[in-house]
Amino acid sequence: MSNVESSIRPALILGDKTLHDITEDVCRPIEDKPNKYWWMAFGLSLAIFLWWLLSVTYTIGTGIGVWGLNKTIGWAWDITNFVWWVGIGHAGTLISAILLLFRQKWRLSINRSAEAMTIFAVICAASFIVVHMGRPWVAYWPFPFANQFGSLWINFNSPLVWDVFAISTYFSVSLVFWYTGLIPDFAIVRDRAKTKFRKFCYTILSFGWVGSAKNWQRFEEVSLVLAGLATPLVLSVHSVVSMDFATSLIPGWHATIFPPYFVAGAIFSGFAMVQTLLLITRKVLNLEDYITMYHIDMMNRIILITGSIVGCAYLTEFFIAWYSGVEYEQYTFINRATGPYWWAYATMMTCNVVSPQLFWSTKLRNNLFVTFFLSIIVNIGMWFERFCYYSYFITS
Repeated sequence: MSNVESSIRPALILGDKTLHDITEDVCRPIEDKPNKYWWMAFGLSLAIFLWWLLSVTYTIGTGIGVWGLNKTIGWAWDITNFVWWVGIGHAGTLISAILLLFRQKWRLSINRSAEAMTIFAVICAASFIVVHMGRPWVAYWPFPFANQFGSLWINFNSPLVWDVFAISTYFSVSLVFWYTGLIPDFAIVRDRAKTKFRKFCYTILSFGWVGSAKNWQRFEEVSLVLAGLATPLVLSVHSVVSMDFATSLIPGWHATIFPPYFVAGAIFSGFAMVQTLLLITRKVLNLEDYITMYHIDMMNRIILITGSIVGCAYLTEFFIAWYSGVEYEQYTFINRATGPYWWAYATMMTCNVVSPQLFWSTKLRNNLFVTFFLSIIVNIGMWFERFCYYSYFITS
């Protein structure tokens, strides 16, 4: 079955592929031996993981004071990384859920990778919360085990508890959504398995999928239901995270703009990370016919839109600080831009506001090197945004 090309929209899959060709190309990376590019990417990932393991071991062995925490500073390095990872985890569900509801077919080439990125990003975010406890081996203490720990009990009025419920729900729904979409894929690999053990494993994972009309009907119904559940979660989870700060009275945090501002920033950084990972995957696994320039262009447009929204939010904060007439608010924002950490603020503004504007150019939007470079720059800028908001406000 050939792709039907339109004079209005470019083809989503290049090369006039048949369904058999698509199956062969998609299954090849898990059936053949990895190429040298895969081993290079794996080696780099392994090195970064070992570095993280060493750093966490040092932190737990020495104490979380190495993060800059003390009697007056409750959050420091960990909260910067926590919110950064939570934001990155938003793009996967956005691509899968919202674009599915809006019947955007271009999501099909990138949604699996984006969903997997969401799962791992949320796990990375949770790891900073666990390490922040200082004694990860008693991380189960916050769970509501009645009368087990004396007077220790959850304060349900705390915004931090809202985080626990919001992020755990988001993770659960995203995990189910990701796994549900993989069931037909597991069935294909099961039918092509050459060893009994491999066939046995994929038989369990595929839940008895046979590809019948009834299977596909139920698959589409469940996908729509999960998309309907996940869509409000995309918008609510980072809103809840922002309320950790917005409900405080600390100058620079007590702002009603935080929920929509944080959501836009999360989508902004999440799509940038998806772009980074997909460009690597596209090259390493030879998927240029499936992750096309059209997909890259569409994601760059979303990065441009959300980056502009974030820039507007930065300016709005300064305006509200001036308009409020509150000298503490005014000092907070002026000191952030001109104080001892001006370099972090300048980096944030350059990476998050200025650099995405290059995507107004069609030529730059379709340039792989520029796209890859700017996707990394955007996430560097979003990390510095979290640094400016959390570490700087607390330590100043």
